[in-house]
Amino acid sequence: MVADRFDSNENDARSGSAQRRRGEAFARLHADDGPFVIPNPWDAGTAKILHTMGFSALATTSGGLASALGQVDRRAEVTLEDTLANARLIAAATPLPVTVDLEDGFGPSPESVADAIALAASTGAVGGSIEDATGRDDEPIRPFGESVERIAAAVEAARALDFPFTLTARAENFLYGRPDLDDTIARLEAFAEAGADVLYAPALPDAASIRSVCAAVDRPVNVLLGAGHRLTVPELFDLGVRRVSLGSSLSRVALGAFKRAAEELLAKGTCEFNRDALSMADMRALMGE
Repeated sequence: MVADRFDSNENDARSGSAQRRRGEAFARLHADDGPFVIPNPWDAGTAKILHTMGFSALATTSGGLASALGQVDRRAEVTLEDTLANARLIAAATPLPVTVDLEDGFGPSPESVADAIALAASTGAVGGSIEDATGRDDEPIRPFGESVERIAAAVEAARALDFPFTLTARAENFLYGRPDLDDTIARLEAFAEAGADVLYAPALPDAASIRSVCAAVDRPVNVLLGAGHRLTVPELFDLGVRRVSLGSSLSRVALGAFKRAAEELLAKGTCEFNRDALSMADMRALMGE
């Protein structure tokens, strides 16, 4: 596992040597090693748990962060500053590589996207994703050329860093009700041509579409588990997927358990839900103490 390649006492995710090691390890995961699952913690505690359990890398989640802040996952509700603060805490919590969900780059121009990449790197993260969604109901996906220009700016900013920064480019058609596979593949191909390291089209509906994407592009493909399809991790790997992420799923599962426990307390005045709770000894072990 990548965790074994790091000093577990490393407490400064932004030191040059530590960040370079993490960046190199994250790049290797996409190249030499086998396919892998990258789960999405939403705070430092869940990052520590996932590290202790043996995962190789972590990805932040805009949806999980939004709920932790008492918001919903919409543009202008979770800010770039919120995202960077959360990424900094997660990157500092473990020695694992972290990639940041940067949504659309938090700005209208390619320059703002480039700034977001540089700021993400300043948190200790070694990767980030940029999507082609706008957050607007009337025009949810950016025009093709504009989307490619923004990815090119992100690539340029990533390459200007003094350590490997893995850039993921996202084509959001299927996530926003535009099931155009040809356009999605064309966008991913153009993002690859612009220099993106990883390609990602959330909510592809089935094995055939996922296989088509993997066959069409010459970069590692990330697929969102359980969104649009019900394929398992091994099935996705068999289709050619290099990386599987979970988005906000883990945070929503945790909130679901929280809600059910509160409902039991409110309706019955009981705490049978404690049977599923982690013990304090388990918590200490999972937090590395």
